[in-house]
Amino acid sequence: MSMLHLAEPSDMDKLLPLVERYHAFENIQTTEAERRAALEVLFSGEVQAAIWLIGPRRAPVGYIAISFGFSIELGGRDAFVDEFYIRESVRGRGMGGQTMSTVVPMLREMGVKALHMEVDHENTGATKFYKKAGFEARSKYFLMTRTL
Repeated sequence: MSMLHLAEPSDMDKLLPLVERYHAFENIQTTEAERRAALEVLFSGEVQAAIWLIGPRRAPVGYIAISFGFSIELGGRDAFVDEFYIRESVRGRGMGGQTMSTVVPMLREMGVKALHMEVDHENTGATKFYKKAGFEARSKYFLMTRTL
């Protein structure tokens, strides 16, 4: 049995509590209606993005959401880890590493040339995890965002 399952619209009720927990953990201020609306757009097919449940499909313990883009500099299609969450009670059991070691080759097969993500400067545990997974800080660049 695979540990990752591509989420479908019917998984909305399983995803919403996980997204709520992640947003609370990261102190992201969103309402349930906003989280539901975002997932509805993701599932609509209007955007190039996907979300996978982590753990048993009937009772997932986390999720990883990936959005797709393009970079001339990096040679083609790229992707961004939008959100990656595993419940605190099951962290440290290798699920995060397994998720990354499954997702990265899958993205490579899809023609993705680079995978990006952002991490809180103060979250040393996550920084250590992502470095171990092969991510490197780009010292010349930093992410800038304009909310529209």
